[in-house]
Amino acid sequence: MDANIAKALNDKLYDKRKSGALELEGLIRDSLAAKDHDRIAKIVHQLCHEYAYAVHQPHARNGGLIGLAAASIALGPEVARYLEEIVPPVLACFSDQDARVRYYACESMYNIAKVAKGEILLYFNEVFDALCKLAADSELSVKNGAELLDRLIKDIVAESAASYVSVLQTPSDDGAPDAAEGPDRASEELPTAFSLARFLPLLEERINVINPFTRTFLVAWITLLDSIPDLELVTYLPRFLGGLFKFLSDINPDVHTATQVCLNRFLEEIKKIARVKRGIAESRKSQGDDSLDRSSTSLPSGEDGESEIDSASPGAHGSIDEKDSDSIVSQTSTANDEKSLNAGKEYEIGEDVQVDHSKILEILVTFLSESSDEEIQLTTLRWIDSFFGICPEDIMPFVPRLLSHVLPTMSHDVDSVRQAANRVNESLMDYIMSLSDDSRRSDNVLGGPLQLPNSLSALGKELTGVERRDSNLSSRLIKTVIRDQTAEVKSTESRGTRTPTPAEDRGPSPRPAPELDYQAAVNALTLQFLNAHEATRVAAIAWLIMLHRMAPGKILSVEDGTFPALLKTLSDPSEAVVTRDLLLLSQISRNSDDSYFTLFMVNLLKLFCTDRNLLETRGNLIIRQLCVTLSAERIYRTMADCLEKDEDVEFASIMVQNLNNNLITAPELADLRKRLRNLDSRDGQSFFVTLFKSWCHNAVAAFSLCLLAQAYEQAYHLLQIFADLEMTVNMLIQIDKLVQLLESPVFTYLRIQLLEPEKYPHLYKCLYGLLMLLPQSSAFAALKNRLNSVSAIGYLHIAPRTYVSPSNSSFNHLRQKSSEAPPLSSNPQGASSTGGFESRARLRGKEDGGVKWTELLEKFRVTQEKARRTQRLNAFGEEFGAPFVPNKDKALPPDAPTRGSNLRPGSAANARPPPIQTQPPGHKPKTSLGNLGRFAGGVAGRKKK
Repeated sequence: MDANIAKALNDKLYDKRKSGALELEGLIRDSLAAKDHDRIAKIVHQLCHEYAYAVHQPHARNGGLIGLAAASIALGPEVARYLEEIVPPVLACFSDQDARVRYYACESMYNIAKVAKGEILLYFNEVFDALCKLAADSELSVKNGAELLDRLIKDIVAESAASYVSVLQTPSDDGAPDAAEGPDRASEELPTAFSLARFLPLLEERINVINPFTRTFLVAWITLLDSIPDLELVTYLPRFLGGLFKFLSDINPDVHTATQVCLNRFLEEIKKIARVKRGIAESRKSQGDDSLDRSSTSLPSGEDGESEIDSASPGAHGSIDEKDSDSIVSQTSTANDEKSLNAGKEYEIGEDVQVDHSKILEILVTFLSESSDEEIQLTTLRWIDSFFGICPEDIMPFVPRLLSHVLPTMSHDVDSVRQAANRVNESLMDYIMSLSDDSRRSDNVLGGPLQLPNSLSALGKELTGVERRDSNLSSRLIKTVIRDQTAEVKSTESRGTRTPTPAEDRGPSPRPAPELDYQAAVNALTLQFLNAHEATRVAAIAWLIMLHRMAPGKILSVEDGTFPALLKTLSDPSEAVVTRDLLLLSQISRNSDDSYFTLFMVNLLKLFCTDRNLLETRGNLIIRQLCVTLSAERIYRTMADCLEKDEDVEFASIMVQNLNNNLITAPELADLRKRLRNLDSRDGQSFFVTLFKSWCHNAVAAFSLCLLAQAYEQAYHLLQIFADLEMTVNMLIQIDKLVQLLESPVFTYLRIQLLEPEKYPHLYKCLYGLLMLLPQSSAFAALKNRLNSVSAIGYLHIAPRTYVSPSNSSFNHLRQKSSEAPPLSSNPQGASSTGGFESRARLRGKEDGGVKWTELLEKFRVTQEKARRTQRLNAFGEEFGAPFVPNKDKALPPDAPTRGSNLRPGSAANARPPPIQTQPPGHKPKTSLGNLGRFAGGVAGRKKK
C-alpha cells in the first residue's frame, strides 16, 4: 500500500479511515485491471497481519477491517481466491474485547459476504459459530450488526446452499463447457460449498446452550435449513432433536414458541413423508393387481377368439403375442409417465427421504421418562401418538418402556398432559389389539371364548362412579372383554364387509411388525400396582386383561411372580382396582385347568386368614364379583371343601359366616339359592351336604342354611343341639341378624309357609326356638310380632295333647296331627323316627336317596365341640398370659355341660346365663364376630330401643 493509505487506515478518526479505504479500493481496482495479482496478494497480506491482527492497536484493527472490506468490494468475483486469507482475521475480531471492534467486524464480514455470495459458504461453520456467540452479546449495537449479517447469510444459504459449487473446485479451463452442459451435472460430480455433514457436529455442540438468545438463533437456523427441500434436514433429526426438546423448558416465551413451531414443522414433514411412501406402496400394489387381472383376463379372451375365428390359423397366436407386447410397452410407458407426473407434485418430494423412526422414538421415550416438565411431556406424548399413524411397527420394541412411563402420566396433575397420556394409551392398546386377530382366533379355537354374565354391564356402570375420568377406561375394559365373543364368530363370515382394523387402515407395512415382549410388558405393568394413583393401577390391570386374552399361555401363570402380586392387589383401597383384579383372576382361572382354580381359592382363603381387615372391608365384594365372572357353585364348593379341613376353627367360623351372609343377601347368588331349595335332585343334595359340612363351623350359619334349603326338621334338630352350646354374645348377635334377614325379601317364601302349618310343622318350632334363644331385644319383638300374626294357626298345630279337651270333637283332627308331631323336648333320635307329616316323609325320602341327616347332625355336634374347646383354651391362655395345655381329665371348665347330659332348652341346668365371665372385662372376641354388620351387606342395622 501507499504510505498515505497506510497512515489513513491507522488513524483514530473513522472518517480518515474511511477515506483511506476508498483510496485502497481504487488502488486494488487498478491492480486488478493490470492483472497485478502479486501486488493484490501483498496488500491483502499487509492488511491482515499489520492491521487486523494488531492486538494492542485497536485503531489499526478497525482500519484493517474496513480495508479488507474495501479490498473485497474492489476484487468483486475475484475475491474467491483471496477469501482464505481475508476471512480468518475478520472472524478473529468477532471475539475482541472492544465492542467497536466486534461491530466493525460484523460490518466488514457483511460487505465481504455480500460480494462473495456463495463462496462464503466454504466458511459457513466458522461464520455460524461466530454469529452464535454474537447472538448473546451484551452490546446492543453488536447484536444489531450481527443480526444484519445473520440475515444476509440466511439469504445466501437459502438461495445457494443446496447446489452451489465453489469456483475453486471447478477447473478454470473447463468451467464454461460444464456450465453449458448443465449445472446439475457439475453439482453431482463436485462437492457443494455447503455441507450438512460438516455442519451437524457444530450444531450438536451448540444445541446444548442455555442462553435464550442463542437458543432463538439456533431454532431460526434449524427452521431455515429444514425449509430447503434438497437438504433434507429431517434425515438428521435424531442428532439434534433432544436439544430442541430441552428448549421447551425455557422460561423465555419466545424460545418456547419458536421451538414449538419448529417441532410441529418437523412432525408434519415426517407425516407427509410417511403418506407419500404409503401412497407409493399402495399404487405399486394396485398396479401389480391390475397387471395380474389383465393377464388373467387376456387368456380366456384369446381362447374364445380362437374358437370363434379359426383355432388352426397360425396368425392368431402371433396377433395375441403382439398385443401382449404392445400392452406391456404401453403399461411401462404409462407407469413412467405417472412417475414423471407424480414427481412434480408436492407430496412426492419425500419419496426417497429416509427417516430413522426408531432413534426418534428412543429420544421420545427417554424424555418421557426423565423429564418432569409439563411442556416436554405434553409434546412428547403428542409425538408418540402421531407415530402410531406414521410407523406403528417401530413402536413395538418400546411397548414395555412406554407402559412404564405412559401409565403413571395418566394420573398427572395437569389435565392436558393427562388427556394426552390417555390418548397414547388408547392408541397403543388399539394397535396391539389390531395385530392380535389371528393369534386370538387360534387361541379361542383351543380354549373357547370367555363367557361373561349379562350383569357385567351393570358392573361397569357401578365402577365408573368411583372417578369420572375412569369412565372411558371402564367402558373400554368391558368392551375389550366382551367384544371378542362375537367378533371371533363373525370374523370368518363377514371378513369382506366388516370395518377394517386400525392396522388395516394404515395399509401395508414396510416390514413385518416385531413380536411383542410379553414378559417385559407384564413386568412393567406389575410394577404399576405400587403406584399411588388409582387411574394408573386400573389401567395396568386393564392392560394385563387384554394381554392375557391375546396370549393366555405366555403370561400370568402360577409359576411366575405375577400371581402373588395379583392376590396382594385385592387389598387395594380402590374398589375399581379390586374389581378389575378379580376380573383378571377370573379370566386366568377360566383359561387354566382345575388345579389353578383350586390354588386360587386356597390362596384367597390364606389371604383372608392373614389379612382380617381385607376380609372385613372387601370380603363381600371379592366373593360377589367372583361369583359374577366364575361359577358361583364351583366357588362355594371349593371354599367349603377347604374350610372343612381347616384347622383354624376361628377363621373358618368367620369365613363361613361371610359366605353365608353373601349366600343369603347377594343378588348375584339368586340362582344358587334356588338350587339349594331343590333338594329332590342329586345335585341339590350333594351341594347342600358339601356346604353343611363346612357350615358346621358356625352354628347360626348352619341353621340359616337349613332354612334356605327348607330342611326345617334338620334346623329344629340343630336348635336342640344349640342347648348344649354356650350362648356367647357373638352367637346372639348372629341370631339377631338372622331374625332381621328373615324379614327380608329373600325369606318371603318362608313367611308364606307359615300359613301352612300342616305341611311345615317344624318351621314353627324353628322360629319359636329362635324366640326362646333371644333375649328381650328388638329382634325378639320383631320375631314375636311375626309369629303373633299367625299364632291362631300355629298354636293349634303345635300345641301339646294335654291342652286339648277330649270332649271337644271339633279339635280331634288337629289333636291327631299334633300327636304325630314330636314335642319340643323330644330328643333328636325320637324326632327323626316319628312321621305323619308330608315334610317328614319328604325328609325321610331324601335321606334314603343320599342325604344322611343323622350323620350331618353328628358332624355338626363334633365340630361345635371342637370349636368350643379351642375357644376355651385360647381364652384361658390369654387370661394367664401364656398358652395353657390342660389334662384330659380337666379339658373343660366345670361349668361346661358334657356331651352325654342331653340337657333340653327348658331344663334347670341351662336356666342360668351363659358362662361368658371366662373372658376378662372389655375383652374383644378374637373372631371379630361382633362386627357382623360389616359382613352382612345390604342388611339394615339393629333397631335402637
